[in-house]
Amino acid sequence: MFLDASHLASYLCANSHTIKYYFLYICIMKLSDQTRNIAIDIFRGLTMILMIVVNDLWTVHGVPVWMEHTETDFDGMGLADVVFPMFLFAVGLSIPYSIDRRSAKGASGESMLGHIISRTFALIVMGVFIQNADGHTFSKGLYWLIMLAGFFLVWNRYPAEFRSRKLLRAVGLVLLVFLATTVRYKHGGVFRAGWWGILGMIGWAYLFSAIAYLLLRRRSIGLVLLFIGLIGLNILTEDMRSGDSILPSRNFITELGRALNLGNGSSSIMVMGGLLTTIAERSLRDRYRLAAGILAALAFFALGWLSHDFWIISKNEGTLPWCMYTMSISLAFYSFLRILERFRLTGWFAPLAPSGTMTLTVYMIPYIYYAIRKFAGLSAPDWLTGWLGIGKCLLLALLCVAVAWVFRRLHLELKV
Repeated sequence: MFLDASHLASYLCANSHTIKYYFLYICIMKLSDQTRNIAIDIFRGLTMILMIVVNDLWTVHGVPVWMEHTETDFDGMGLADVVFPMFLFAVGLSIPYSIDRRSAKGASGESMLGHIISRTFALIVMGVFIQNADGHTFSKGLYWLIMLAGFFLVWNRYPAEFRSRKLLRAVGLVLLVFLATTVRYKHGGVFRAGWWGILGMIGWAYLFSAIAYLLLRRRSIGLVLLFIGLIGLNILTEDMRSGDSILPSRNFITELGRALNLGNGSSSIMVMGGLLTTIAERSLRDRYRLAAGILAALAFFALGWLSHDFWIISKNEGTLPWCMYTMSISLAFYSFLRILERFRLTGWFAPLAPSGTMTLTVYMIPYIYYAIRKFAGLSAPDWLTGWLGIGKCLLLALLCVAVAWVFRRLHLELKV
């Protein structure tokens, strides 16, 4: 049986010491141009590292304003406002590869749809559990640890020969049901989905885009029209900077967007943008890909600049200028990574590899740190401010990657 780069990496991970895997991964990255798009792994991994950094900025003081989230009604965006849409873009980049790989293995449309729904369900459930941490009767730190135990027991990638996985998944399910049924908010609320959380929003946008690709992958023009339709949804449903809106507050289009969990379409715009980028790449020769990527980045920047006259830049509102500017940034960064990949300059990413291949696991690891921090009553010292504090946040992100290496050795990896 032919063993491609991704399968070889998994095999080495399961059967070699970590230090051996590190050096062999470098070789795989240099030889895998035909079997894996390493630029997507790097894009996803660096975005996740940056996400951990900006999510930890609240623990330190004196952080430059340009690095933080901006207020909802403020016209502008900080570095933290760019990370989430970049990750959505990475999700979209991967969808064609994932679905086409399953199709090539002979998977039916029904089984691929079932896989999409299963992944979506897992992301939504995880997102909702994370958002309910504030409503528990016992400490948030204990809630996080029980939550993580449940997640890993249910969605861990167990070795094929491991016989107790069904039992452990049942135990994990019991833990999650226990948490869900014992949530009690101070004002009488119970376990709820008032906001889907980051993972839930990714899940809904992934569901829409993956099903769209599954149905229309042989009709690219249909995907382009769907992308344009999402932009139209955003234009029609988002208040303008003047305070006016194109449609009345109650209208069919807005209600349809809510019914499909699209909202104003901003999250799905980013995922579909990444998806269409992969499709466009496949139709272009290598020599034209860089120019096309740069032109597309400039085009979306121009759309952001033009739309800024009518809407503010707001991540929380998901406005059109925010979507267009972050799309431009994502395209430019991805094009740069493709250049590095083309010239085989990606070996430097090998130590950070889990951030791109175990991304969901890496995302969860900070909650272990925050739980320990809660139990120990720790807080950042007063002198840990400014760039020193930012360095601490970066150190946490790198520590999470290091822990992921250990988790991989212990066969602990979330896979949805």
